[in-house]
Amino acid sequence: MSLFITSLNSGSNGNCYYVGNDQDAILVDAGISCRETEKRMCRLGLSMSKVKAIFISHEHSDHIRGLSVLARKYHLPVFITPATLLNSRLGTEQFYTIPLKGYDSISIGELSITAFPKSHDASDPHSFLITFQDIKVGVFTDIGFACEHVIHHFKQCHAAFLEANYDDELLDNGYYPYYLKNRIRSPKGHLSNKQALDLFAGYKPPFMSHVLLSHLSKNNNCPKLVKELFDRNADGTEVVVASRYEETPVYTIMSSKHVQASA
Repeated sequence: MSLFITSLNSGSNGNCYYVGNDQDAILVDAGISCRETEKRMCRLGLSMSKVKAIFISHEHSDHIRGLSVLARKYHLPVFITPATLLNSRLGTEQFYTIPLKGYDSISIGELSITAFPKSHDASDPHSFLITFQDIKVGVFTDIGFACEHVIHHFKQCHAAFLEANYDDELLDNGYYPYYLKNRIRSPKGHLSNKQALDLFAGYKPPFMSHVLLSHLSKNNNCPKLVKELFDRNADGTEVVVASRYEETPVYTIMSSKHVQASA
């Protein structure tokens, strides 16, 4: 038994993550267009017919931009907290929504999805743990710091989408205005490479097979830099940098260290 994961896109221009087994799948966030979601899944050999629900982490546009069209076209339920829905300015009549509550376990086929609170500058932001039998995959992005909720769930994961948004030196020396730099590095902003590495090195379980470094800043980070940083501390975990321009391969996550990837 396995879980299959891919990042369809990851960055401030749109976020969308796929997690599923042989029968059922979910999307976490829908920040790219319906057309791009379909094209990228098709290139990967993934079928939209397996996607049974969309889970929304928070209301920022790079996480919901393609939601309305995608949910309506495929008649997908959208799990979203009431505060997130209210602040998303999406009309509730556009698609079917189900209220999301932290630490409630939601069953989608044989998948179990648990949302839990995180620190970010949104109305009611949540991260997710997706479980199939004894395999667990976490989605940890748009996080100001690794709070106890994040650490508790990260320690359980066989694979994780982990934010590594910015390099401290690149942010400090970049052209962003002072207030924006402070927002990014605030406890309700984003994880730096160092903060992500501290979480990874300090709490990674020995059975974590993959970490997909996610939500990299276009201007304040470098894919090569962060991959080299994590590779030096990987200890057997495969390090993948999720792109803001294209999908990653589909990775097969098992309960042992035996994993594989398909283009």
